[in-house]
Amino acid sequence: MTATATSTQTQTAPPVAAPVITGRMPAGWVVSDTLAMTKRNLLRYLRLPNLLVFSTVQPVMFVLLFSYVFGGAIKAALPAHTKYIDFLMAGIFVQTVIFGSVQTGVGLSDDLSRGMIDRFRSLPMSRSAVLAGRTMSDVVRNCFVVVLMTAVGTAIGFRFHGGFIPAVAGLGLAVLFGLAFSWISAFIGLSVRDPEAAQAAGFVWIFPLVFASSAFVPVQSMPGWLQVFARNNPLSHTVNAIRALTQGGPVWHALWISLAWVIAILIVFVPLSVNRYRQVH
Repeated sequence: MTATATSTQTQTAPPVAAPVITGRMPAGWVVSDTLAMTKRNLLRYLRLPNLLVFSTVQPVMFVLLFSYVFGGAIKAALPAHTKYIDFLMAGIFVQTVIFGSVQTGVGLSDDLSRGMIDRFRSLPMSRSAVLAGRTMSDVVRNCFVVVLMTAVGTAIGFRFHGGFIPAVAGLGLAVLFGLAFSWISAFIGLSVRDPEAAQAAGFVWIFPLVFASSAFVPVQSMPGWLQVFARNNPLSHTVNAIRALTQGGPVWHALWISLAWVIAILIVFVPLSVNRYRQVH
């Protein structure tokens, strides 16, 4: 009798529901997933070294062309005893990271067009890791390219005149500024969904910002109407801050404006990019 009752209870007992995990993923998982995605994106440069070669050849060419082709003409507009290569390198640093940020959108749109984003979304991983991993890998690449540009500039006469710590801070500011623009590029890449379109859409608005700034020529040499734009250009503030850090001079005014732009860009485009990533299909 007891055995029958026990058997009946065993047969009629309701099944135990599988536990459901709700809420946010643990921070350790998010960091681990981000590092895994960063490693995946960096390994691509090892498997396709031509990507790294072409991303470094262009800034080297800009250093040599601007220094030797335009340097003689632009030097006349510079203050006395200022070498053009010392003036130029701050602009080269910013131009390098800004142009490099376009690769963030190109890489994301390439993953999207090949179905990799759908695969990532099907895995038990943090969704933000895909975007964070992409931007972090581009930060690593930008660090490498900035160091390379420093070596190239030093070989043709560039010198730091503001001390070691300000010089490191200046290079760090350039990389940080590139990180902010990588999130803009991420939003563009997820919006256009095509690598070629992402590259075109990324450069079409960056060129006016880069060349209508204090990156390569003094703002005073521009027409009056263009000076208004150039003086308020976020790239000009960043270039001026890096120039002051690497060469000496007043730095705080340009530095806090540059950092304000970085924070504002991140506040706007990080949520926009994450929200856009959730909507893609």
